[in-house]
Amino acid sequence: MKNIGIKISLYLNYFVFAILLNSVGIVILKSQKNYGVDEVQASILEAFKDMPIAIVSFFIASFLPRIGYRKSMLIGLGLVTLACISMYFGNSFDNAKILFATVGVSFALIKVSVYSLIGTVTETKKEHNALMSSIEGFFMVGIALAYFLFPAFNKEEDPNSWLNVYWFLAGLSLLSFLFLCFVKFEETEVAAGADLKDDFMQMFRLMAKLLTVVFVISVFLFVMIEQGILSWLPTFNTKVLHLPENISIMMASILAISLAAGRMIAGIVTKKVGWLWVLSFCILSAMLIVVFVLPKTVGLEVKSINTLADIPLIGFAFPLIGLFIAPIYPLLNSIVLSALPKNLQSSMTGLIVIFSALGGTLGSRITGWLFKNEGPEKAFYFTLIPMSLLLVSFFILKKITAKDEI
Repeated sequence: MKNIGIKISLYLNYFVFAILLNSVGIVILKSQKNYGVDEVQASILEAFKDMPIAIVSFFIASFLPRIGYRKSMLIGLGLVTLACISMYFGNSFDNAKILFATVGVSFALIKVSVYSLIGTVTETKKEHNALMSSIEGFFMVGIALAYFLFPAFNKEEDPNSWLNVYWFLAGLSLLSFLFLCFVKFEETEVAAGADLKDDFMQMFRLMAKLLTVVFVISVFLFVMIEQGILSWLPTFNTKVLHLPENISIMMASILAISLAAGRMIAGIVTKKVGWLWVLSFCILSAMLIVVFVLPKTVGLEVKSINTLADIPLIGFAFPLIGLFIAPIYPLLNSIVLSALPKNLQSSMTGLIVIFSALGGTLGSRITGWLFKNEGPEKAFYFTLIPMSLLLVSFFILKKITAKDEI
């Protein structure tokens, strides 16, 4: 198959970072228990992860093609390999900050490269939509694995046992590094362009378009919702459902699995149904889950629980919100990226990464503040606000794209 080596590399790189990036919720939970920090202090880990993503993306996205996508991804993989080893030996909240800062910097290099390369290895909008959805879906598989991977290394009697997972993650990053070194890679098409100043200004010129403004706001709102729930679901399971630590973490995998399934299903459904109808249905369904399912979960009377089988069925219901919020992010990205010429896709990807990072940081910080000050039982209700705004943005975006503003 054409470009099969590059595609495998994109999947593998994204898979590695799915585990690392979204382990932040697990590390937030472990930090409260092992390092003696409260909810607001622990939520800063999201900022250490997301702000480097935003800052690095801003400065490198427009001229990353000149650096080379292979070199950029190799640098990212090399950095996280060292960071994982450092976390094992450091074993402190400060080292956790360094780990996620390094992961953030590296992911900026990886994500801009992956999104830009999708445009070079696909020829039609349908191919672009399919590959984007499947890669994002595979990303969610990596997230789901994290919720089983960390408990596999975690032993209640040994508070430091969970750190052994970082040897496994270092090895996985190194494997991806070596695969990328040997895969056949052609970058001549995407390396051409104007001078560096013009490359850098492309991002600002894109921001002048109404379409771009509405689009990045939509991305910002979605990631605020997604990361607010993903990062704090293990803590919610521990403090509200009173589940044992390992089971709390594994329960959070249901959200990740439902996100993966939702994105895979969306790749099929959008071939026959317009994206506006799909996204509107998804966000309205998610709002109904928050309004009607979440209160029943919060009011659940939990008895002795030692395995996942002991949890009442309603306890599994709220994480299924992932099925409905899952299609939003890849569809929004594909709608805009597939309509842009290839020389602008790197700059637009930079904006996507920047506003995704800002949304993730704000979402986690707000949720952490709500957990501490309003109680973990009420924290997730705030998601109804960005969900409502997101629904409005879909119709605005549809109106703009109907006029061929891109």
